[in-house]
Amino acid sequence: MSILVTGGAGYIGSHTAHALADRGENIVVLDNLVSGVRAFVPAAAGFVNGTAGNREIVGRIIEEFRVDTVIHFAGSIMVPESIRKPLEYYENNTEVSRTLIAACIEKGVNQFIFSSTAAVYGTVEMAPVGEDAPTIPVNPYGRSKLMVEWMLKDAAQTYGFRYIALRYFNVGGVDPGGRAGQPERQVPHLIKRAAQVALGHADVLDVYGTDYPTRDGTAVRDYIHIADLVEAHLSAVAHLRDGGRAGIYNCGYGKGSSVLEVVGTFEAVLGRVLPVRRAPRREGDAAFVVADPSRICAAMGWHPRFDRLDQIVRSTLEWEARTHA
Repeated sequence: MSILVTGGAGYIGSHTAHALADRGENIVVLDNLVSGVRAFVPAAAGFVNGTAGNREIVGRIIEEFRVDTVIHFAGSIMVPESIRKPLEYYENNTEVSRTLIAACIEKGVNQFIFSSTAAVYGTVEMAPVGEDAPTIPVNPYGRSKLMVEWMLKDAAQTYGFRYIALRYFNVGGVDPGGRAGQPERQVPHLIKRAAQVALGHADVLDVYGTDYPTRDGTAVRDYIHIADLVEAHLSAVAHLRDGGRAGIYNCGYGKGSSVLEVVGTFEAVLGRVLPVRRAPRREGDAAFVVADPSRICAAMGWHPRFDRLDQIVRSTLEWEARTHA
């Protein structure tokens, strides 16, 4: 039997694919390479260039590779872009996922792990947010992911479909082995952008919003190292195989850092000041989003190993320096 990894040439998908291969899993990656990088896919993995929204291709992969588990990363991920192109996000995130889920049910695949997001919560109170908190997303990206969660829940009730949705908080860092990173074709998040500025590959770091109701006026996020997020996926695979309870789990550390605190960490690691430009808030950005990860820790025994911001910063800087050497 094998695991199908959609979007497995992208940032999180490729890191997870490497970790699965390291553990001796048989894996096949499905990616259209619009934003992914073929070189990020493990040599041991099967690879199909295509979209998770093509039911014929997915069905053929499931049969040929004897797939029993799907980890679904493929999708669009940028909040500002989702506001400019909402229908594209509902197509690429929601409609594609519906097609993929239907193909899995048709072919008897009964274990499904979904790449969801903390954006489903929207604006939250100034405290760690648990999975049972209200989900009131404030942008099409978050809504497109929440709709998939609803579909998974309905499919589980109707077809006995077993799933786990992992709600990611802000992901950063790079594989300690340096085998994959964040593709250049993806619009960079804060930590990658800060690394580019730090290494002289971009001129200035824009800080969007300095008037939020937070400790220094900038947005606060829960930053999770990619290696710990990958471990959460491996734990989810084992959990489903062992007959564990389906459902939704936060992936974060339970502590937040503001944008200026991230900048300060880069400056402490580098020993110099970063060029920063203050800019207005971006539409769709929440002020404060920090995880309560107690459910995944209790249910799956997940324990982070890289939960210091400077570890995320250092691994990102090392990757960017190698990439642009």
